[in-house]
Amino acid sequence: MAERAEIQDTAPVTVERVGAHVVLMALRRPPHNYFDVPMVRMLADLYAEADADPSVRVIVLASEGRSFSAGANFGGDGDRTVPIGAGSEDGSVDGADDGADALYAEAARVFSVGIPVVAAVHGTAIGGGFGLAVSADFRVAAPGTRFCANFARLGIHHGFGLTVSLPRVIGEQHALDMLLTGRRVHGIEAHRIGLADRLVDDPEPGGDPAEAVRAGALSLAAELAEAAPLAVRSIRATQRAGLAEAVAAATPREASEQRVLRRTADFAEGVAATAERRTPRFTGS
Repeated sequence: MAERAEIQDTAPVTVERVGAHVVLMALRRPPHNYFDVPMVRMLADLYAEADADPSVRVIVLASEGRSFSAGANFGGDGDRTVPIGAGSEDGSVDGADDGADALYAEAARVFSVGIPVVAAVHGTAIGGGFGLAVSADFRVAAPGTRFCANFARLGIHHGFGLTVSLPRVIGEQHALDMLLTGRRVHGIEAHRIGLADRLVDDPEPGGDPAEAVRAGALSLAAELAEAAPLAVRSIRATQRAGLAEAVAAATPREASEQRVLRRTADFAEGVAATAERRTPRFTGS
């Protein structure tokens, strides 16, 4: 990546060199950027490539479309998921039996990168997309950004290593709040509890919130890139020691619990209620 300044056409993820030391990677499956195993594998490969380039000091992870990411897709058409797990606001879900284990193996690789990652989170980061946002070192958001671990609202267990990553970012109590209620946390509250590290202003009417958040993320990345790169790697390795290994250890239980809960009546009700935009009527069965 040392000499590359143009966009690299590696759909569904693009790569662009910004300045001398920052690489911008953008999820390119609009409008909601559902991901699947090959897409997360591609992202992990690109992380590893950037990590191996001594001229790259920071990765910025952004996305195109309305949402940062609405979760995983294990069988839909790329714009929606099929009803098999936990995911987006429109009734689609993620976490299929035949995909969660493979997805989480690639997720552990995302956590293993050695340089800082700044996530530019616009629109919604929900379900597995929320897990991807939390995997980054920093999150830049706007007041209108919405973070949501909606798993309990669907009757399913969380995944993508959130068992480990979320408490490390916002503490055990805030994590328990988000995981058990499944409520949306908007940008201002996210900034207050430490989920968003920087908060940019919402754009003027007609403006693009994704561009505003991306500009804020690139600004933070430029600050990080000015620091001594060997020291940054060393400090980061100390602060994140054991995180990737803990994620790899936690995800088999997350996937196992998803398999059990996916077969319950409550899960079927949660999916139906989300699709119908109504309050679910859970029975504990």
